Amino acid sequence: MYKRGLAEYDEIIMMPESKDIIKMKEGKHMMNRKIELLKKIINESSYTVAICGSGMMEEGGYIGVKKQERAYEIEEKYGVSPEDIFTGSYYNTRPERFFRFYKNEMLHYMPQSTASADVLARMEREGKLQCLITANIYSIARRAGVKNVLEIHGSIYNNKCQRCGRDYSMEYVRDAKGVPVCEKCKSVIRPQILLFGEMMDASMITRTTEEVEKADVLLVLGTTLKSEVYSNYIRYFNGKYLVVIHDEDHYEDHKADLVIKDQPKNVLPKIFD
Repeated sequence: MYKRGLAEYDEIIMMPESKDIIKMKEGKHMMNRKIELLKKIINESSYTVAICGSGMMEEGGYIGVKKQERAYEIEEKYGVSPEDIFTGSYYNTRPERFFRFYKNEMLHYMPQSTASADVLARMEREGKLQCLITANIYSIARRAGVKNVLEIHGSIYNNKCQRCGRDYSMEYVRDAKGVPVCEKCKSVIRPQILLFGEMMDASMITRTTEEVEKADVLLVLGTTLKSEVYSNYIRYFNGKYLVVIHDEDHYEDHKADLVIKDQPKNVLPKIFD
C-alpha cells in the first residue's frame, strides 16, 4: 500500500538520491538527518498535501471531548456522554442542552494556534504546499493564512439558519442567551460542523480523495497512518514520499517513508532553518 523508503521505525534512514541504508542510534544526530531529508523531500516535491490530525490541536492545548478523562467529566456534568449530546438528534430535539454543551465545551475550550500553522501558511506562500486537509473545526490553518484548506468536518466560524440560509458568526452563537436563533425568521441556527454520527458530504469526500491522489508528497501531521478519520484517504496515496510527524508511536507508521516522532510544532519550523 505504501512505499517503504526513507526511514523505518526511527532506527533506519535512507537517502533519496542513493537509497543506501544508514543505521544510527536515535538522538540529536539522527533527528538532524531526518530534518535534512524532510527539507529535501519538500523542496523537490511537485505537489505537497498536508493532512492535519488531532495532534495538531493537542499541541495547542486542546483536549478532545472523547478523551477518557474529559469524557468522564462531561458525562458527570451533563448526564450523558459527548457521543450522545454532540449529535444532530440532540440539536433537533433538545437544542437548549445541545447549545449549553456546545458553548461551554466546544467554544470555551478552543486550541491555541502554534508554530505549525504559521509554517504551513509560509510553505503555501512559497509554493511548497498545495493543499491542507484538516478535521479541525477551529480553522487554525485558515486563520493562520493557509488558503487552500479542505475543512472536512466544517468550521465553528460558519453558522447558518436552517430555514432562510442567513449566515452568522461564531461570536453571535457564542454570545447568544440560550439557543441562538435567526434574527430574521427566528429559526435555530446550525453550526456548519460535522456532529458525531453524521456522514461527510459526498463532494467533500471526492475532493479529499482527489487531493491525496494528486500528491507527490503526503505529510501526515499529528496523527497516524491508521487514523480513524484519515486512513481511508491515505490509502489512495501513490506518490513518492509519505511522511509521518507525530509524537505517538503506531505499528502501521513504519510503512511511511519517513517517520519523525515529535510534535509538528517542534519539527516544521526547522524546514526554514
